[in-house]
Amino acid sequence: MVEAVIALLPELNKAFLETLYMVSISLSIAVIVGLPLGILLFVTDRDLFLENKILKSILGVVVNLIRSVPFIILLVALLPLTQLITGTTIGPTAASVSLSVAAIPFFARIVEAAVRKIDKGVIEAAIACGATPWMIIKDVLLPESKSGIIQGLTITTISLIGYSAMAGIIGGGGIGDLAVRFGYYRYDNNVMFTTIIILICLVQFIQYTGDFIAKRVDKR
Repeated sequence: MVEAVIALLPELNKAFLETLYMVSISLSIAVIVGLPLGILLFVTDRDLFLENKILKSILGVVVNLIRSVPFIILLVALLPLTQLITGTTIGPTAASVSLSVAAIPFFARIVEAAVRKIDKGVIEAAIACGATPWMIIKDVLLPESKSGIIQGLTITTISLIGYSAMAGIIGGGGIGDLAVRFGYYRYDNNVMFTTIIILICLVQFIQYTGDFIAKRVDKR
């Protein structure tokens, strides 16, 4: 088995880097779009300083709509969009489109949940002091929910690793693709077990790192 794994190292290395590439792109887009979306879902809610029932309802429906679709179906349904954006439907760059679309609403809901844990008295005190909405978001909501957002980022990263493995089914590249091509189609158990062990180690490392950082920034 050791010889088989050594022979497979170039493929494993390539697949591992492809997985990191996909997850990095998707996670970056999830943070850039999902973080403000999650904040917006919270501040437009009832009795809050930017209350807007119509906007809240529209955003909520869109987020729930995307989250309702299983990722494997979303992956196939977004192939035309993927083709339009990247010019291809296979490879890690193409898979990043579907991963990003799945990650944005997921992370947005996590951010919303993290911000909801803040004591409303703190927000009311900021309003009473004359803070503008932007100041409340920047100086109260984000710092107070920092630990929860980092934990959410950890969960999102681990979910994206799982999703990226599914992308291998349609030639998305990465560890999942390697497992499907070698482990499933060629009945190569060495590849299958090796990819499983790599995924387990990667998830454990991310979870440990995320928990460590979240505890360090939690000042409550």
